Amino acid sequence: MTLGSLAALIGSPVDHSLSPAIHRAGFEDAGVDWSYVAFDVAPGQAAEAVAAMRVLGIAGLSVTMPHKTDVAAAVDSLEPAARALHSVNTVSWDGAELVGSSTDGAGFVASLDEQGVDVAGARVAVIGAGGAARSVIDALGRAGAVEITVLNRTRERAESAATLASAASVGISSDISRADIVINATSIGMGVAPDAATEDDLPCAPALLRADQIIVDLVYHPLQTAWLGKATDLGARTIDGLGMLIHQAVLQQERWLGVRPDATVMRIAAEAELGSR
Repeated sequence: MTLGSLAALIGSPVDHSLSPAIHRAGFEDAGVDWSYVAFDVAPGQAAEAVAAMRVLGIAGLSVTMPHKTDVAAAVDSLEPAARALHSVNTVSWDGAELVGSSTDGAGFVASLDEQGVDVAGARVAVIGAGGAARSVIDALGRAGAVEITVLNRTRERAESAATLASAASVGISSDISRADIVINATSIGMGVAPDAATEDDLPCAPALLRADQIIVDLVYHPLQTAWLGKATDLGARTIDGLGMLIHQAVLQQERWLGVRPDATVMRIAAEAELGSR
């Protein structure tokens, strides 16, 4: 099978995605003749999009909401994380077969590693139990976190997410204070200017945080959320959510190209795109 040099994103909506800027920068830096486009694919049409990938010879596919679960059912095989999560954010070719991967969680761990943070042996509190949280919990378990506490307003969803790692369990708000690393894996704070934020725009009360903790927000717009600002005021170390987005894209390109692109180049492109909006 002859593969083309086109990679694409499918999702709905995709208008404001940073993926085109990130991947185009990665391809350019790698010196490959690849293009990257975004397709707005209506809910329920993910299987047709995967079929189009086969027919058109599209060389790689990024997948975002609401298609991750449907794509997992449409590919030929799944990597372990994608199988555990029943979710795919990356489709690549292995010979004539399409392989589904989930690079979100591994990208998150890689983004922490880039900052010198090793999750092996760490006690981690994860706020949220949606798709992003599930990816993070699965990856934290694989990376050796010794304790993963899942906090969510709906206990049933927290219980489901906690099954993804043997070190995970459902917790309560006071568990946040015991953690070495605290992660906001919800969308709380997305698009909210820090100076306009209220208590409802914070994933947890700042009083639960400690100065010796590492506070991570998966939200990347704005990069410095109100919650990270509160943590900084306490003296805690903070990490924004853009690193996860960059490193999951790094892992995507590695699957498509067979080489790992420069994460710094991709982050610069993402920050420039964010700055233009």
